[in-house]
Amino acid sequence: MSKVAGRKKRIIATTAAMVAIGGGAAFAYWTATGTGNTTTSAGTSSNFTISSSVAGGALSPGGPTQTVTFTVTNPGTGVQKLSTVAATVAATDGTAWTAVGNCSKDDFAVGTPSFTVTEIPANGGTVTGTVTLQMIDRPGVNQDGCKGATVPVHFVAG
Repeated sequence: MSKVAGRKKRIIATTAAMVAIGGGAAFAYWTATGTGNTTTSAGTSSNFTISSSVAGGALSPGGPTQTVTFTVTNPGTGVQKLSTVAATVAATDGTAWTAVGNCSKDDFAVGTPSFTVTEIPANGGTVTGTVTLQMIDRPGVNQDGCKGATVPVHFVAG
């Protein structure tokens, strides 16, 4: 009987050990689902910057034209389309200009700007164009007020 009792003890011990080992290897888990989203924002356009220079002699009534070369720069981080450029004799803020005496925007003719309608690359891409400026002869009008005047050309690009 002692042989049977020893055998039973071994079976019980082995079974207990296997249950303990098997129980330690068991995994429990939860089931779950999930979703995720993110957002980002699109940038905005940046205002073009415009620089210019003038070639030609001094303006005089009915005299020769000057050629104004302008460069439109895209300082933004995205490509922007240049569709229009307008040039006028005006103050830097676009308001009416009067120099001294009887000299005003009415004494000058600004041509149509010549440039290529295009997309300007980001971060400093440029487009260059030209426009003419001439002092017109206004018969019967004393234009002495324009002598030595600095004539501002105002550009608007879009």
